[in-house]
Amino acid sequence: MKTSSIISLKLLILSALVNICISQDFDFFFFVQQWPGSFCDTKKGCCFPLAGKPASNFSIHGLWPNFNNGSFPFDCDIAQNPFNQSKIEDLIPRVQTSWPSLSCAGSKKTDDNSTISDNTRFWKHEWDKHGTCSESILDQHAYFEASLNLKDRINLLQILHDNGIKPDGNLYSVSNITRAIKEATGFGPGITCNTDPSGTRQLIEIYLCVDKSASNFIECPILPKGIRSCAENVEFPIF
Repeated sequence: MKTSSIISLKLLILSALVNICISQDFDFFFFVQQWPGSFCDTKKGCCFPLAGKPASNFSIHGLWPNFNNGSFPFDCDIAQNPFNQSKIEDLIPRVQTSWPSLSCAGSKKTDDNSTISDNTRFWKHEWDKHGTCSESILDQHAYFEASLNLKDRINLLQILHDNGIKPDGNLYSVSNITRAIKEATGFGPGITCNTDPSGTRQLIEIYLCVDKSASNFIECPILPKGIRSCAENVEFPIF
């Protein structure tokens, strides 16, 4: 009898902890865009979606709830709120263009034996890991639509191009990249980098911060830890 009561109590506690995790609040979003040329210019390489090579432009990596202390919630409510592509069917043309997968993980083979990336797998991952943690504010459709609208509002490639920073394989100062974006948007970005096969650090992601409604850009309460991954001058590779 005592054993049964203890088990019941543990289950109640576990249930409460799960509910706390699911319902926990957050402070702001990181809106993250990546440069496909840098993603592909590594020893791992990349795979393109069925529609073919994406446009030479920054693409969405994700919209990520964050806390002001640098930590973040994740995988909040996957069982109760799983990814359902039918809920964003009207957004698919925009998502395919602005949010393509470049990863070869989970890739598929076509009839001509070429390898294609899996967009749906990528979108599902982003919703499961990050989107479910914002579900109290944004349902699945609103989450993807907000991300697309944020991208449309700020043209990072044009901002950099207007400041003489082009994806031509040359090296550019991270401070100049940061300054160009801040002057154009009013908000300081976070910049992260990866490494090409020759060991050169290259620009891969640009973080901007967004309020909890996912509608207004704000000054970042904290910058991503990966900002330390950049050298003073970084490559902006061709794509």
